[in-house]
Amino acid sequence: MSRYVLRQLSLLLVTFFLLTLLSFSLGYWFPGDALANLSGIQTLDSALYEQAIASRSFDQNIAAQYFSYLTHLLQGDWGVSLQDGEPVWNEMKIRFPATMELALLALLLALAIGLPAGIISAVYYTRWPDRVINTFSLSGYSIPVFWLAQLLILIFAVTLGLIPIAGQINPLYNIEPVTGSILIDIMISDGPHRLEALGNALRHMVLPVIVLAIMPATLLTRITRSALHDVLNKNYIHAARAKGLHSASVIWKHAVPNAMQNITRQLGLLFSILITNTMITEVIFSWPGVGSWLVRSIYERDYPVMQAGLLVLATLILLVNVLLSLLHAWRYPQVRQELYATH
Repeated sequence: MSRYVLRQLSLLLVTFFLLTLLSFSLGYWFPGDALANLSGIQTLDSALYEQAIASRSFDQNIAAQYFSYLTHLLQGDWGVSLQDGEPVWNEMKIRFPATMELALLALLLALAIGLPAGIISAVYYTRWPDRVINTFSLSGYSIPVFWLAQLLILIFAVTLGLIPIAGQINPLYNIEPVTGSILIDIMISDGPHRLEALGNALRHMVLPVIVLAIMPATLLTRITRSALHDVLNKNYIHAARAKGLHSASVIWKHAVPNAMQNITRQLGLLFSILITNTMITEVIFSWPGVGSWLVRSIYERDYPVMQAGLLVLATLILLVNVLLSLLHAWRYPQVRQELYATH
């Protein structure tokens, strides 16, 4: 296991190095001054500009500039936004928890829908429950996120007026953004109407969470169905049935735990799709997270924000995939055996 951990950590470091190298290179690839693109510093004050050149090592070679860029990253100096003039790191600290809050709730919903639906579909393979679930999963996978979001807004927000359309919470509750996660901010606030604010925040989350969870849920349904169907056709499952074990016991004690190996392997792909769709969902529902901030920065050519957003989201996907690989190898020793022919 230690060799596998070292292998994954080495891949993580190499990939992170390439990510930072790409992020640094974007400062030169974007039009305009590379120093302004990387730091957001735009000034006509020659003394201040010379100071920025020295602090970012732009008076030295490209390698020194890259290491200076890494040093500023690690110190939390990610430059300032070209549009707002606000430090990128400070904005990221508020927006990243907002994105994670939405993504984690959607992931939980996708797991709650996808796993049971996939198990039912595999158990009733080719029978009517399987056909019904297959129809819904195929439809859910085929519907574009932006179209589904507009459809749900039209039905539940505009026509029925049940759910708010945009934002995290009604501004009248005056919740101070401290962590960026609206649920945590409500809990730590000392306002007199916290329960009402919590209910309002949850109503704001309903549509974005559902929209975001649909595609991962349908994918998880199909992955679970396929994995469990393969396991149910194994000889040891037939042997367990032949011994007279109850069907539910065979499925829950023998088939599902073994099918989880293939399902765990695919969770990284599901999370990547979830984060990608988060950007679209945040824009549609005006959710103040990294995704909507990144899309706005692309329209406004706010290069420091674009580099920070891409670096953070790519690093997040990378970390989750590595953690899932480690969990997969720890839980299933045969994975390590396949790589190294040893336990």
